[in-house]
Amino acid sequence: MTRSSFHHAPAAQAAAALSGGASATRGSARGATPPHVGLWVTDDGYVRHALLPDGRYVEARGHREAAYRGRYTVTGRRIDYVDDTGFTGYGEFIDGVLHHAGMALRRQPEAAPNRDAR
Repeated sequence: MTRSSFHHAPAAQAAAALSGGASATRGSARGATPPHVGLWVTDDGYVRHALLPDGRYVEARGHREAAYRGRYTVTGRRIDYVDDTGFTGYGEFIDGVLHHAGMALRRQPEAAPNRDAR
């Protein structure tokens, strides 16, 4: 992926961020989580995009858990990114797959809460 890619946090960080009660992004019913919110991962797991409910994203690459950060907007099938340095990129959701900069990322299911954890 080129510099125009998304920024994502590690799975644990993303799961923690996603489990918070942040407000839904534009275009969704109040209180409902939009379908694009969550952790999106390449098949090899190298690139991970955490699309957060507040319109922010964190991209992890390999061992760099927060390689890039920024904001995103979704309009129809298109997603536009602006990282915190001002660099821009875009992607498209097609048949449940996020296509960006020649990569295909698939949304990971949310982990069920561990009821034994204290």
